[in-house]
Amino acid sequence: MKFTDHLQLMQSLPQSDLPTDEPLILASGSPRRAQLLKAAGYEFLVQPASDEAECGLCSRETAPELVARYAYRKAADVALKIQGKNKTGLVIGADTVASVYGQILGKPTDQQHAESMLRRLSGRRHDVYTGVCVWSVATNRCVVEVVRTELKMKPLTDSMLANYLESMMWEGKAGAFGFQDGNDWLEIVDSGSESNVVGLPMERLAEIFADFDTLAKAINPFGENPPLSK
Repeated sequence: MKFTDHLQLMQSLPQSDLPTDEPLILASGSPRRAQLLKAAGYEFLVQPASDEAECGLCSRETAPELVARYAYRKAADVALKIQGKNKTGLVIGADTVASVYGQILGKPTDQQHAESMLRRLSGRRHDVYTGVCVWSVATNRCVVEVVRTELKMKPLTDSMLANYLESMMWEGKAGAFGFQDGNDWLEIVDSGSESNVVGLPMERLAEIFADFDTLAKAINPFGENPPLSK
């Protein structure tokens, strides 16, 4: 099954005109985010941020705060490199985590870690948060927002869990699962954003592009704290 076959929304993802004439740049090596942008009809370049852009969990940091900071740092990492070469670009940074009862679940480090995450999520509702940063290098302004989608996972039997772990589809995915993997044990609550769970909230991204001039804030490119939109 192809990625685009499973996600029906891939056939009608919203697209908006870009707010500047700068080239669109995805600051992520995630194939899923690239597929979402491509399916929506955007033309873009891929320039992944450095690994150092993700610097660990700060004390008492919530899931929304974490993904906002990571998205901002990823966009900043690429934006500053572009700026240093006297070039321009409209940079998209993004980061996604799952959260259950306040515990943040990022990407599993190995199969045992993935199993632990999935057992914690089994039979429970949980949230998926994606932080999005759209940064205009030409104007040195950006928008940082966080989108939340609630999911519920059916109770996983030992055989369901073993089959999924053996498939290795959990690798590189927040919470050790991918909504796009075709599992019937995941359900989105209250018509939340499917693309947000995959890694990039395309509906909100189109709105950010359309309202960029209103939403964008001037930034200190060396600052640590993202200027979150209200």
